Amino acid sequence: MTIKPEDNSRYIAADQEDDGGIVLHVAGKLSLMTMNSIAEEFRTLTKTLNPSRLTVDLGGVEYLDSAGVLLLKEMEQYAEKRSIPFVFSNASKEASGILTLVGRTLKETDSKSGGKEDPSLLEQIGEASMSVTRDFANLMTFLGDLLVTLFQALRQPASIRWSDFFFYVRRAGLDGLPIVALLSFLLGLIIAFMSSLQLKQFGANLYVASLVGFGMVRELGPIMTAIIIAGRSGSAFAAEIGTMMVNEEVDALITMGFNPTRFLALPKVLAAMFVVPLLTLYSDLFGILGGMVVGVLGFDLTVYTYVQQTIKSISIFDVVSSMIKAVVFAILIAGIGCQRGFCVRGGAEAVGKFTTSAVVAGLFLIIVADSLFAIILYYIR
Repeated sequence: MTIKPEDNSRYIAADQEDDGGIVLHVAGKLSLMTMNSIAEEFRTLTKTLNPSRLTVDLGGVEYLDSAGVLLLKEMEQYAEKRSIPFVFSNASKEASGILTLVGRTLKETDSKSGGKEDPSLLEQIGEASMSVTRDFANLMTFLGDLLVTLFQALRQPASIRWSDFFFYVRRAGLDGLPIVALLSFLLGLIIAFMSSLQLKQFGANLYVASLVGFGMVRELGPIMTAIIIAGRSGSAFAAEIGTMMVNEEVDALITMGFNPTRFLALPKVLAAMFVVPLLTLYSDLFGILGGMVVGVLGFDLTVYTYVQQTIKSISIFDVVSSMIKAVVFAILIAGIGCQRGFCVRGGAEAVGKFTTSAVVAGLFLIIVADSLFAIILYYIR
């Protein structure tokens, strides 16, 4: 049975099946101009044939807009109200694209299988392994591009966007100083207090200064500063670039001939490399001050004695190795943040996902790098 208009712009043809179901072949244009007449034809055919099952074949659709999507939704609701099983079939790529854009997902028929089964454990492990491999490859590619850009910028300092560099120095460094100072002060205070509970049993309260100074300079200062910067600035870098990816601003930069890595990532990385070592020095200083508060007020040590004992426990090698750690941590934090930002595809949900990923990956790499430094510095020293 076929209902076909005179203008040949669209029509519906019905094929009866042996089990009482019918297949409606919709052809032509599904648009605002034709949706009312097609809806009427659909209802007429459905009432006349009274099918036990209904399949709408979209293979002949030449044009589909948002009004056509609304029409297909009304067809489905019309069948559901009458408890008629309803499916779509043979949607073209163009039709599927507009349906996906508008937010409608077609229920497709699958004559060979009743639906895709849940993946097995082995398949899940394989997919996870492939995802990790792709992520690692993308990360290495970005870091390689970043290092090449960094060396080129050092050869041509005028190519660096210094205004952005100083902006991120202020935002990541000066604005982050209060929280770094506070947490380091409290950390030094806690270390001094907890260690003194054991050392006072042996009358060795004087060595609290050595323990706090050595611990802050060698390990706790760099890693605490890196963790704070990863949470503050690493996530901000990922969210900033991710939002630009969503708004297609990065695509616009590429169209205008700019290198996104040089234009967006390089000032952030250079700023992090500059401020993280300085913040590490402040972290060491405030951690030692926190220990001094406990030593002077709680164990009757003089400020002079505490400072002298701290100086004896710290060498130039310890300070230099701490600064090298801070620079490496800065590259990891800023690099991961920018790389995750460039990976964003989609909308606000993707921005949040990759911002979280930037912080988690940054913290993981900081711990791994610190472990490697501990082994290397042990043998060098």
